[in-house]
Amino acid sequence: MTSLTLAIAMQLTLFGADPKDDGSYAKAHEITTKTGQPMVVLVGAKWCPACVQMKESVVPQLKKNGTLKNIAFAEVDLDQERELGQQLIKGGPIPQLLMFRQTKLGWRLRRIIGGQSVDKVDRFIAEGVALDKAAKVQEASSSTRPEQSQVGDSQSKSD
Repeated sequence: MTSLTLAIAMQLTLFGADPKDDGSYAKAHEITTKTGQPMVVLVGAKWCPACVQMKESVVPQLKKNGTLKNIAFAEVDLDQERELGQQLIKGGPIPQLLMFRQTKLGWRLRRIIGGQSVDKVDRFIAEGVALDKAAKVQEASSSTRPEQSQVGDSQSKSD
């Protein structure tokens, strides 16, 4: 019972201070690796009007709406973190919003490019979270299902 209480207290400490507000890629990656939550990264720059709009208007609204509640979130400034930013955007335009999901088969990536509305980003994240949940359900059911022999997979029907 004590270990359960300790585990719950540690989780509350970890999530109670909302370390996702740190905004760093390293912290978001740490959270997604530990919790399995999807990670969303906004890559932009201060000189980019669409990036500034995403950072100053869209992201705060998403936080207010609770859209970013169950994901790890980070912002990467392309000028300050050039190498990381270039790896993430693969030489493409900015802003880019990337969503990473951890699966048994490795990391899955979704992205949207350019300035986006709150509604479009909200849908993008909701779709990614739904895909993540569906993948986890499928992974859980396949790991609890006994292995089937290849011979016994077909069913016969008698009239």
